[in-house]
Amino acid sequence: MELASTTDPKLLDVLAELRGKESTFSRPESATMHAELEVLLDRDFWEVGASGRRYTRKSALEVLQDRTGTPTEEHRETTDFRCQELAPDLYLLTYTLRQVARITRRTTIWRRSTDGWRAVFHQGTIVENP
Repeated sequence: MELASTTDPKLLDVLAELRGKESTFSRPESATMHAELEVLLDRDFWEVGASGRRYTRKSALEVLQDRTGTPTEEHRETTDFRCQELAPDLYLLTYTLRQVARITRRTTIWRRSTDGWRAVFHQGTIVENP
């Protein structure tokens, strides 16, 4: 059963902000982007990759740093964005990432603070039978 990709209308501004932040992770083409990523990842950030591997903030930044300066020509399409408020200033962003070789469902938990947005958790799950 598919979850409807709808967001409460009162969260549309939050959804727009988070979509922009999320796109930073898929295009770390410059050192400037890497600095921006360091700011976006909460100090307690962790991730479960589509491979099932767990990444700390440090290891996630290392993987993203390896991509810096070598942008991919691979077609990437993000769709089905949905934003849900989990608690005051804590939001769940979900979407689908379509790449040439695979489709994954993506989830990021974002925290809003006086310093701005910080990602606290991210997970990618491969879609076996789209």
